[in-house]
Amino acid sequence: MGAFTHVWRDIEQVLFPNRDQHPIPAMDGALTPNDLLDHCRVIGEPLPGADAVARGPDGALYVSAGPHVWRLSGEGFRERAVFATVEGAAGGLAFHPDGRLLVCVAGRGLAAIDGNSQSWLEQAGGRQLRCLTDVVAAPDGTIFLADASDTVTAEEWVRDLMAKGHSGRLIACGPALDGVTLLAEGLFYPHGLALTDGGKTLWFTESWNHRLGRAPAIGQAIRKPDVVMGNVPGYPARLSPAAGGGFWLTLLAVRTHLTEFVLREDEYRREMMRTIPPELWIGPSLAATENCLEPMQFGNIKALGIEKPWAPPRSYGLVVRIDENGEPIRSLHSRRGGIHHGITAALETEQGLVVVSKGSGRLLLDIAEARP
Repeated sequence: MGAFTHVWRDIEQVLFPNRDQHPIPAMDGALTPNDLLDHCRVIGEPLPGADAVARGPDGALYVSAGPHVWRLSGEGFRERAVFATVEGAAGGLAFHPDGRLLVCVAGRGLAAIDGNSQSWLEQAGGRQLRCLTDVVAAPDGTIFLADASDTVTAEEWVRDLMAKGHSGRLIACGPALDGVTLLAEGLFYPHGLALTDGGKTLWFTESWNHRLGRAPAIGQAIRKPDVVMGNVPGYPARLSPAAGGGFWLTLLAVRTHLTEFVLREDEYRREMMRTIPPELWIGPSLAATENCLEPMQFGNIKALGIEKPWAPPRSYGLVVRIDENGEPIRSLHSRRGGIHHGITAALETEQGLVVVSKGSGRLLLDIAEARP
């Protein structure tokens, strides 16, 4: 980056001191770090690649992991069996009002599974649906999709972040996967979707913009969404309704000053992406690799063989309960040194809050949130 850019940035901050510079907010109050995720009950053996969770009309849980969708049932969801297999990595899940299971498949599109048959939606607006991250169906049968990127698949999300990607789209289609409508485009990695007001309001996250927005779900172009929660301290992923109102919001990782700095230094960032393997980039991760070549992040150095839990993390686990106005009410963390990082989904059930830690491949159960 040239010297002029640095000088202009300094001048800009002097001339426009009230302009939002998107500083990383402190995690305090309801967001105060804790170890609650690491104290949750682990559901069965790990499912490598576990990503999303949905509740079926039969009361069972359906979990996407790799090319499979698993069905979990019984006490503590300990019973599991493969429900369906798709051609690619399965991601976001939802059940249509007519009973079909909707599955986001990396690099392929949307699969609608009805028994042993599968129908597909693979394109929208002349573009391949390469990076579907979430899907939700309204009571009237309308299907809403989050297509996060036009250049990568969901498994390559860190590349889209480091490339400052903003090619994400929100899409709607009919129950027969027809009548495709483009609702919004140019989004910064839309990751999670939810519907409220009987399917009249669409909520969505933008991971790289660190925000949660909403707009009328009328099947037409979204002109100006309402930003409900802006400048989130991490990268928001999926969200699901909470009992009594509000949502459970999951975060891929938390933001750090070093990553924010690298995202501003374009010349350095491009050289890093060109010459260094992605797993060693300075940026967030779903889990610590324990690779000795991992980038250190200010203070994230072992002292006497111990990694301090308050050190700036590369990977982190975080689920936040927010109200209808986007205000945090409660949070569950897995800090630096914990094992349940890279949270991509959470779902409230009668047995407790089910949390998907993609970083560890584990499903967690917080019985404190069991519905009465």
